Amino acid sequence: MTDDFIKLTDRLASPATDIAPALWLPLLHLLAQGDPVEIERLAAVTGHTVPEIHAALAAVPDTEYDGDGRIIGQGLTQRPTPHRLELAGDQLYTWCALDTLIFPALLGTTARIESSCHATGVPIRLSVGASGVTDVEPNTAVVSLINPEDMSSIRSAFCNQVHFFASDEAAQPWLAAHPDGSVVPVAEAHRIGTAMAGSLLDEILPAQPAAPEKGAHGCAC
Repeated sequence: MTDDFIKLTDRLASPATDIAPALWLPLLHLLAQGDPVEIERLAAVTGHTVPEIHAALAAVPDTEYDGDGRIIGQGLTQRPTPHRLELAGDQLYTWCALDTLIFPALLGTTARIESSCHATGVPIRLSVGASGVTDVEPNTAVVSLINPEDMSSIRSAFCNQVHFFASDEAAQPWLAAHPDGSVVPVAEAHRIGTAMAGSLLDEILPAQPAAPEKGAHGCAC
């Protein structure tokens, strides 16, 4: 990876995003079960009080909730987006293309990914597992990346600009509109994503409570 991408990885795994990794990883595991996550459940899994969870989530304005105040999305989401992620038979979604390449590593699972070219609508499909990225269709697919100054709202500042494109050529209008952005092959985006996942896991795991056990909906933990 270039120095710019190393810096991006460090920033995405840092407190600059207002995401508390020790809270976020258990939340990802719970969201991966396919059901809305009650605040009380997240508190029990992380060993925090309910007021502490509310305070932590208040610092993350992008968090998605259902009508009953249960969490349904934080990077990994149960609300449909263009980026579909199949985990252990459950259909989930992510906020951006890079998320689809990060979350399998964080959750310790394999995934089948379906999205579409942001410019042309051409379907993009791939698999992610222990051996890396496989079965990329089309094999010319790339991922757009950007390194914004303000990460306080990671979804609007970063995720909303991180797309799949069918090829470098298809990404040229996006690059013209985002001169500070870059596009990289899917395999390189996966390396960036797994580097970020590794940084997060190194930070979290020494003090991380056990992940929730696999539930009826097939948690990808």
